[in-house]
Order: sequence, then C-alpha cells, then structure tokens
Amino acid sequence: MALTDELAYMTATELAMRIRRRQLSPVEVVEACIARIQQRNPSLNAFVYFGFDDARQRAQAAEQAIMSGATLGPLHGVPTAMKDLFDFKPGWVSTFGGVRALKDLIVDLYCTYAERMEQAGAILLGKTNSPVMGFRGTCDNYLFGPARNPFDLSRNTGGSSGGSAAAIADGLVPLAEGTDGGGSIRIPASWCGVYGYKASFGRVPLISRPNAFGGDTPFIFEGTLTRTVEDAALGLMALAGYDPRDPFSLAEQVDFLSAIRRSISGCKIAYSPNFDVFPVDERVADVVRQAVKAFEEAGAHVEEVRVGIQRSQRELSDLWCRLIMPLNLAAFETFKQQGLDLLTDHRQDFPPQYLDWLDKGRQMSALDLWHDQEIRTEVYDAIQNTLGSYDLLITPTLACLPVENASDGNTMGPTQINGEPVDPLIGWCLTYFINFSGHPAASIPAGLAEGRLPVGMQIIGRRYADADVLAASATFERLRPWHETYQLCARRPL
Repeated sequence: MALTDELAYMTATELAMRIRRRQLSPVEVVEACIARIQQRNPSLNAFVYFGFDDARQRAQAAEQAIMSGATLGPLHGVPTAMKDLFDFKPGWVSTFGGVRALKDLIVDLYCTYAERMEQAGAILLGKTNSPVMGFRGTCDNYLFGPARNPFDLSRNTGGSSGGSAAAIADGLVPLAEGTDGGGSIRIPASWCGVYGYKASFGRVPLISRPNAFGGDTPFIFEGTLTRTVEDAALGLMALAGYDPRDPFSLAEQVDFLSAIRRSISGCKIAYSPNFDVFPVDERVADVVRQAVKAFEEAGAHVEEVRVGIQRSQRELSDLWCRLIMPLNLAAFETFKQQGLDLLTDHRQDFPPQYLDWLDKGRQMSALDLWHDQEIRTEVYDAIQNTLGSYDLLITPTLACLPVENASDGNTMGPTQINGEPVDPLIGWCLTYFINFSGHPAASIPAGLAEGRLPVGMQIIGRRYADADVLAASATFERLRPWHETYQLCARRPL
C-alpha cells in the first residue's frame, strides 16, 4: 500500500476509527508508514532508531485481534514514535540524546509513553532524535547530527523533542512522544508548526527510579506532539491516570475529548506579548498578536497584561539550568555505579556548554538550591496571581524563528534578540516558566512568518484545568486552521 499524502496526514483519530471498522488494516498502515520513513527520513533525520521488526509483529497481532473480535484499545493499530532520551522500551537502544558512548546501550524498562501507548493498542515504529541529555532548546548531537525542520531543511526543529515534531509535521506518524523539562514539547511544536500539549503536573505519571521524586525540580512531563487538538486529547486519554509508582500521580479522571467541544465564550484571557522580560523578534510578535484576535472572535475577553515577573530573563534561564543539574549529575552517578564513567572516559561526547553547567552544579550547596527554589516561587506566584483573575494566559511560545543548523553537532539558539543578549541554550524560550510552576500549557500553530517559517502561540491554563487549555486550543483550530501548511512539508525535496 503506497502511503499517499492523504493517508500520511490522516489523524490518529481517523486512523483508529477506520482500523476499528476494518476499512484499514494495521499491517497495511504500519507498512505504509515504514515506507514513508524510509523514503523521507534520510533528509529529515527525525528517526534515529528503527523498530520496524517489532512494529510488524505488533501489527500482525493487532490485525488478528480485530479479526477475532477482541476488545480493542482507543489507539488500536495506530503508528507512533517515542523519543531517544530518558525514554525506554525493552530491547530498544537508548543513547540519552545521541551520546556516542551509549550508541549500543539497551535499557530493559518501559517509560510511561511506551507502556501506556502499547496498552492503548498503538504501535511504536522507532525512536526520534533529541539533543544530548535534553539540555538545550535545539535538537542536535554528536552521534546523529541535527533534526532538520520539514519547513526548511537548513533549519533546526527545536528540542528536545525535535525528531518527534519533525516526524509529525512531515507525515511520518500521526502522533509521537514529547517530554518536557523546560519546554521540550512546546519548543519543537512551535518551530515545526504542530500542536504540542504538556498536561498539568501529575496528570500523566512519570516513573523515576531510584528517586521517585526526581521529576519535580523543575517539573518534568511526558506528553504528545500531534497535528490536531483532537489527537492530543485522544493521546492524553491514553496517557493520563493514576500510577502508584509516581508519588505525584493524579487519580482524577477527565473526559478530555468532550472538552474540545466546549465554548470559550465569556472566558477571560490574559495576553502577555513577552512574559514581561523576554525580547521577542517582531516577526514572531506580529504573528502571535494577530492570532490572539481569534479568541475575541469566539466571544472571549482578551486583555494585555503584565504578569509580574521581577527577575531578568537571563537570571531566570540560569536558574532553570541550575535547578535541573541535580537530576543530570545523578544520571552520571548511576552510570558510574554500573561501571561506565562517562565524564572521565568519554568527556568529549558532551558539548562544552553542558560540561560547564555540570561543573557549576557540583559546586552548588543545599542552601543554594533552597534559595533557587525561592526565586522559582516568585515566578509561580506571578503566574498564579495572573490566573487568579483570568481563565487563560497567552504568550508567544518562543522569542525567535528557527535557527540554521550547525555542522559540528552543536547547534544552539540565538545569542541575542533585538540587540539583547540571551542564553543560546534556552534563554529564547518562553516555556521554562511553566516547568517552574506546573501549569498545563500547549503550543499551537499561530501562523507562518517570514520565509514561511512556523510560529507557535503558548496557551497556559490554571493548575489542573487541562480541559480549559484544550477547549481554547480547539476553538482556535476551528477559527484559524493550520493543516494546509503541511503541504509545504509534503512538497519539500527529498
């Protein structure tokens, strides 16, 4: 079965429905996706591990289940992909974001995404490109090289879930895993023109061992990248739910698919063009400024606000880097206990900027961490206070357009925007504030800027009000549909 553009860009929702009705075969769909990946991935570099043999076996089993009348999961037979970072499926290689020394490492564990997607009937085709240890907002590494943006192959996808975002925009799979510790779902969603959803902290379980509490400083999330809001809601229905292995896991059950049909008429929406402190490229600012008007058309009241951020953007991006260092240092200690001293024997496998932060992290005291949490609290309070008066908060997702890829495996973001210096690792991302606070947030395609490059708009909801974010996202999608933009990707040269 040749994978036509129509089938390539079919939603996960429609694929699941057609498979359930026996209008499409899971075997045919998986083979079609594999054929498209083999044809288009060499220029894209989105997939870095191919689990095609496993996928074919699961597709055969999925077809047999349909023919036998077995109970089917909500994503039965639907192809998907997972990240190559802190994300595991038994028997599959895990390079932790393209670390050369780990190119053959197999971790026989399941991450939440792989475990729950397979329980829902989805079929994993492989793993997607990520930066080393996920420590930057771009997607590049020394082992595999950069993930290339389907809208312009000379440019980066954003990270850390960059390969997943590229695979979605290019029609390789209908939904894919994103993880988010500083914006890693929302950043590549913005640059690749797809929908990235990060649920409230605790909504999707995060299984972390040996430290079960390792995902709270900053808040770390698992979620999805999709081309439609409905697919994100469907994916969240599969991923969300209590898990006793996660001490923060929520037991609340929510019908997220019903949420996307809700009206937002009468909602109060706060709009911040720069989160108070970020320099934002005017090309980005203009697209988002125009996009926000859609909510007024839907009957919502939109008001430009100051959020109340008191610190400079550079002080806060440095804070994020410090807060995530204990988790990173602990990972290297775990490898060392297993006989692999990466920072002594394979130091050249890590970018110099990352090594600098590891050195700074080692010098931090418990009191330093305590004071950093106090600064984090200031950001939390500012966002909470804003959402005490408004239902939603809207900002640009990123401050700049996609950057060009480097040739040395070390692509970074801009060093300045509008003449103001920013940290090239993450200082141009208006996303990591929400990893300080734990609110639900999405990046939704707001439109195309100069050079037909995508721009994302961030929609932030009150704590645990995921349904509000999804309702607003679905309203925007109906009023400002973006799906035609993927024709730019479909027609790109291979």
